Amino acid sequence: FQFSNHRTDRLLPPCCRLCGMPSVSRSVPVVLLRSHQRFDPHLYSKSCSRPKRRRTMSKDSIHELKTLSDYETAARKRLTDSVWSYYSYPGEGGQTFRDNMEAFKRYRLLPRNLRDVSARDTTVTVMGTKLGLPIAIAPTACHIMAHPDAELATVKGAASMNTGMVLSSWAGHTLEEVSQAAPRGVRWFYLMFLKDRRRMKELLDRAERAGYAGIFLPADQPYILTAKSTSPSGEPALNLRFPIIFEEDPCHTWGSPEQVECLNAALKEPGTWEDVAWVRRNTKLPIVLKGVLSVEDALTAVRLGVDGIGVSNHGGRELDGVPAAIDVLPDIVRAVDGKAEVYLDGGVRTGTDVLKALALGAR
Repeated sequence: FQFSNHRTDRLLPPCCRLCGMPSVSRSVPVVLLRSHQRFDPHLYSKSCSRPKRRRTMSKDSIHELKTLSDYETAARKRLTDSVWSYYSYPGEGGQTFRDNMEAFKRYRLLPRNLRDVSARDTTVTVMGTKLGLPIAIAPTACHIMAHPDAELATVKGAASMNTGMVLSSWAGHTLEEVSQAAPRGVRWFYLMFLKDRRRMKELLDRAERAGYAGIFLPADQPYILTAKSTSPSGEPALNLRFPIIFEEDPCHTWGSPEQVECLNAALKEPGTWEDVAWVRRNTKLPIVLKGVLSVEDALTAVRLGVDGIGVSNHGGRELDGVPAAIDVLPDIVRAVDGKAEVYLDGGVRTGTDVLKALALGAR
């Protein structure tokens, strides 16, 4: 989970808007967190068995968590150092990581007062699917490091809030398992570019059959840096399984030479526009290109038939020194001119941040 990026509650009334900017009902992908007692990844055996379930937080203590910062503090207490280091890694120098949050503070809201806001509606439509609020769960890796039920718990949480979840290729469960955990939930699939096109086609077909509503593709990960290293503390995190990426999961220790070798053999690095075009030809599902920061890339994606643009810098974790997502959002929205839906990820800490992104054109 990218704890630093996200907050899910207290949306402001829709009468507020940015100075000179029209108020638009749009959605902002974020990560919902569920905090539990300290989780020890070393409970795993070398055979990748599930850890023993730990006692969860009481209802009273959960209700004490009011803000994203509260959840972050609680998570820091409950996660091991290696897991926390992986989740909270801010990138090489943390410049973009910090700027993602600071950028929102540079925008001001100009409210239109004395309006009747007694009837409020936070619903939005994303790729033809209605969500209960303009917030969804972005693709994030390795939920198993924070909760024994991993992505199965996350998708249930999303469904309970009537919002969507993007399932990462780095999940510890299959497409079908996640779908069965919340059959009425809204799910999208984040597909990594693989060297084996047959495997990619199989995953696209399985996503359709399992009821996923769209395909997300990575634009901002030419090389998978964080997946090929140990945590900053130097201690290995977990023996992890990636059943989506691998047909026969090798189950190697995170960051080990064996795991890196397996990933190098499976992942196509770097991905190119030709890969995006291939996916477009091989699925009927809507496609979202996540990790776009330039107008030029957004326009290229639209020309290739992409249905959605995910304005994101990967939380600053992949390439430090790029612009804050919110700063490039307005130009991209104007450039695509309604030819594709535009979403935003990165730096969102409060409901006010969500509102600012909506007013600047995020879906």
